[in-house]
Amino acid sequence: VQLQASGGGLGHVGGSLRLSCAASGYDFSYYVMGWFRQAPGKVREFVAAVSRTGVNTRYSESARGRFTISRDNTKNEMYMQMNSLEPEDTAVYYCAAAPGIAGTTSQEHMYNTWGQGTQVTVSS
Repeated sequence: VQLQASGGGLGHVGGSLRLSCAASGYDFSYYVMGWFRQAPGKVREFVAAVSRTGVNTRYSESARGRFTISRDNTKNEMYMQMNSLEPEDTAVYYCAAAPGIAGTTSQEHMYNTWGQGTQVTVSS
């Protein structure tokens, strides 16, 4: 079971970035998928999650209205479109998978598979 996050980089305030997470080695559609992030000196925090079918989504307060999470089960991929970037979005972003859950979850302990992280830096 592997997750590979990509798409991070340097963004500008008010700009956009799109993160991707490619999954391999398991039944992708069985897992709730989520994005978490960790800023320097801070604990890792939940950003967004998408249900197994992609119908239901959940966002943190800081992400709601600016970020959009989605998935394509035919490609075993998850995405997060990040708009209206803010300096506070600077962090390492991790994709994660939570098995066999109905709906979505923001609970980090429910996710048992993690990608390696991709750096997002937002400059002003």
